[in-house]
Amino acid sequence: MYLNCHSYYSMRYGTLSPEALVEHAQKLGVKRLALTDINLISGVYDFVKECKAAGIEPVVGVEFRNGDELRYICLAQNTEGFAEINQHLSTHLLTETPFAIQAPNFNNVYVIYPIEVLSTYNRLKPHEYVGVGHWQFNALFRFRSQLEPEKAVAWQPVTFLDRPNYNLHRLLRAIDHNALLSKLPVTAHATVHEHFMPPAELLKLFEAYPEMILNTERLLGNCEFVFDNESPKNKRVFTSSAADDLELLQKLAYDGMLYRYGKGHKEAKKRVDRELGIINELGFGSYFLITWDIIRYARSRGYYHVGRGSGANSMVAYCVGITDVDPIELDLYFERFINPHRTSPPDFDIDFSWDERDEIIDYVFKRYGRDHVSLMATYNTFKGRSIYRELGKVFGLPKPEIDDLINNPSTVQHRNEHTQYIFKYAPMMINFPEHLSIHAGGILISEEPMYRYSALQPMPKGFPICQFDMYVAEDVGFAKFDVLSQRGLGHIKTCVDIVRENHKVNIDIHAVQDFKRDPKIRQKLVEHETMGAFYVESPAMRQLIWKLRCDNYLTLVAASSIIRPGVSASGMMQEYIKRHHNPASISYIHPKMEELLQETYGVMVYQEDVIKVAHHFAGLTLAEADVLRRAMSGKYRSKKEFQRIVDKWFVNCRERGYPDDIAKEVWRQIESFSGYSFSKAHSASFAVESYQSLYLKAYYPREFMVAVINNFGGFYNTEMYAHEASRYGAKLEAPEINQSLYLTRIEDRTIWLGWIHIQGLESRSIDAMLKSRTDEGDFVSFQDFVHRVPLGLEQMSILIRVGAFRSFGLSKKELLWEAHFFHYKAPKAVSQGNELFEWEEQKFELPPLESHWLEDCYDEMELLGFPLDSPFKLIAETPTSKLTASELIHLVGKRVAIYGYMVTYKAIRTKNHKNMAFGYFIDHEGEFFDTTHFPQNIEKYPFRGKGVYYIEGKVVEEYGFPSLEVFFMRKCELKTDPRVSGNARMNALN
Repeated sequence: MYLNCHSYYSMRYGTLSPEALVEHAQKLGVKRLALTDINLISGVYDFVKECKAAGIEPVVGVEFRNGDELRYICLAQNTEGFAEINQHLSTHLLTETPFAIQAPNFNNVYVIYPIEVLSTYNRLKPHEYVGVGHWQFNALFRFRSQLEPEKAVAWQPVTFLDRPNYNLHRLLRAIDHNALLSKLPVTAHATVHEHFMPPAELLKLFEAYPEMILNTERLLGNCEFVFDNESPKNKRVFTSSAADDLELLQKLAYDGMLYRYGKGHKEAKKRVDRELGIINELGFGSYFLITWDIIRYARSRGYYHVGRGSGANSMVAYCVGITDVDPIELDLYFERFINPHRTSPPDFDIDFSWDERDEIIDYVFKRYGRDHVSLMATYNTFKGRSIYRELGKVFGLPKPEIDDLINNPSTVQHRNEHTQYIFKYAPMMINFPEHLSIHAGGILISEEPMYRYSALQPMPKGFPICQFDMYVAEDVGFAKFDVLSQRGLGHIKTCVDIVRENHKVNIDIHAVQDFKRDPKIRQKLVEHETMGAFYVESPAMRQLIWKLRCDNYLTLVAASSIIRPGVSASGMMQEYIKRHHNPASISYIHPKMEELLQETYGVMVYQEDVIKVAHHFAGLTLAEADVLRRAMSGKYRSKKEFQRIVDKWFVNCRERGYPDDIAKEVWRQIESFSGYSFSKAHSASFAVESYQSLYLKAYYPREFMVAVINNFGGFYNTEMYAHEASRYGAKLEAPEINQSLYLTRIEDRTIWLGWIHIQGLESRSIDAMLKSRTDEGDFVSFQDFVHRVPLGLEQMSILIRVGAFRSFGLSKKELLWEAHFFHYKAPKAVSQGNELFEWEEQKFELPPLESHWLEDCYDEMELLGFPLDSPFKLIAETPTSKLTASELIHLVGKRVAIYGYMVTYKAIRTKNHKNMAFGYFIDHEGEFFDTTHFPQNIEKYPFRGKGVYYIEGKVVEEYGFPSLEVFFMRKCELKTDPRVSGNARMNALN
């Protein structure tokens, strides 16, 4: 009888999860239940799974609405009907057209109209019905001539369970309408009748209309949604058959093996052949070939990629060029990627540059057909503070009160009736889906049209998404392709292009084995000179490289994983460093752990370590170990299954005779991985990209820094990368009218900053300047520029202040006078073509205009965001200490004073919920040093924005890495801005 149920996937409308909906139906003894969310099928697959577990027959469909207006409800008679519903829904969502009053001519779908439709449409087709609610019986008299008895069904929508849920529903509707609850239109929310009424109560209400109940039960009984979750849904073959796929993949792998290993490498061939057998057996040949095809296209366009994730365990992937990680070198086992016991399908994570990814995705859609490709969705959910903020707005609270509500909940909760309601209903909304968004990189490529599995809807970039997330996609039977983006690859590609253009050198950036043996790269690691290099440039990573004395690829692979929060927070990062320096002192918690984790000194570093320990130490099956691994990575949803495995862990440990304290400690180490662990292959992939970056920095440091700047940085801002280029001998120049381009460029040792870095300079001004230079050549004078490029006075002033016309021999003040003269005094002429002014060049005398070098610094700080000169020259005081960062290691244990220019800092909360911070500075020679600010000191001497600081503290050392525990810190004042009269100061660094 329940043919119109909403879950919370009727976003900002429904109040029940599919699980809660089915659970309540089971309590009421319901045998058939239909889920019909509003314009979405997101909850269908979870709903079907829950129904089967509860012994309920699932019926699936969609409620079609234009805004708040119900058009009709569709129920799928079978999987073909589900596909028809998805296709119809997709058509309207993708074209953004409203639904008509009348549904299309479906073949396998029942359509249920609201009774009001009979006013305009009364020729119901065989598959069409009219729903009548028990509160609408009076309307039957009005439409009795149009409605045949066999066409009426009992309509009892389900949106909430009880009155509190009804209030929650109205709050969600107010949020959806961005309206005050008191002003919410009646048409925007459900009626009070839409609760989950017990069957007996519903039958009693319809006892005068038994035919409606019979019609409803007959209609539901004719619907049977049997979905095959077991069979793969991906595109089955890449060529014309599985045999041809295998033949092509084998050829590519053998050719690649020759490139990677040379002739006659028996171990490589043995492993390639074994992998090809497993790939063929499990039907993943097309998955490898499609991934290879995507990369082949990228390479044809000159784009770089990084293949990472568990896919880098594969020798075949290495040989065909999907990854640059050598599985033999790292002893990676293929079964971590694909094996019959793995509980989830495999997936390759392929990174492209941030500015190339969209083109790659566009290629996939065109190559494999828009009907067969979609991006994957993710659910943005209501969380934490955002819920309280939304509810505060619904109740009309002003922003200060909402802020107070969030920041001081214990004191505000009982302030008035509104705050009590907010604190009552906010917890109910936690994790409710709010809207669909695009998954970070997941792409689905299907054999059948995508509408057989989901409706599609548009996203701003023009690529459609399906209406379910990665977990449902996996349940459905998809192995996703992850096409991701990052800036590190942009750094590499841009640098390689600059080197080719400026030095006529072609770099094989995939010659990773050569890079691993390169002494210059080794030296960069030893000296932790990693700024700009992917994944190894952050202060924390540079510290770790220093502490590990990292000088080789394998150590960097480990470092790439132990830096992750899970290992770090558990204390195992410190333990790893200690054991790395003194392996003889290692005391293993159990002999079995020594056997399993000898490579990592008894510390679980990688996801593979979790699998090994779970299987060999605790006796879990490989499938159970894989569930545990996925749960630790935040990729497993079933709490019940996870808890079963946790319980089995401890039972097995007791059966194997392990003391409880050992079992608990090993479990604690596993648990600390939650959400943060890397696979070894993933860490290795990151380390490969780090080596590629370090090669470029070692041999072409200035070009590399320009590449980092032109890809808009990494961990740091443009200033720090410009500073780094200067350290390597570059002469940094502000934008210049005849030299600069839109982006930064380098010529010999001179770096000309790009126009894009000037704050306030409009893109149309840049375009006009560059076009004029391209069409008519360089500008020969300021008058020539003004004549050719019609800019307003404000834009002209920006260019003058940044020094863009410095090559013309006039001071900024003289140029500003001339600009004003041309704009206000020169006779205006009717514009001819692109000319704004016509005049005879006039000479005029100005009185002597003094200039000061500080004026340029302040102009640069305001327009570029940083001075091109040393910031230490700008402080008002004479430094009382000349101490440098390189001297700190010789002063361990002593109190020192040092001046530092703040690069960045990280604020954290201690276990006692107090504030502390870690700072990162450069000294007056451009060398970096780290600071630690404990709670009692950060409160007294906080960071006060960008600038030079005078710092006092005690030098401490850990594994040869010096840092400063700060006792006192103050920000230094700047010299008086000479552009401002009087004693006013302008701290432009803030």
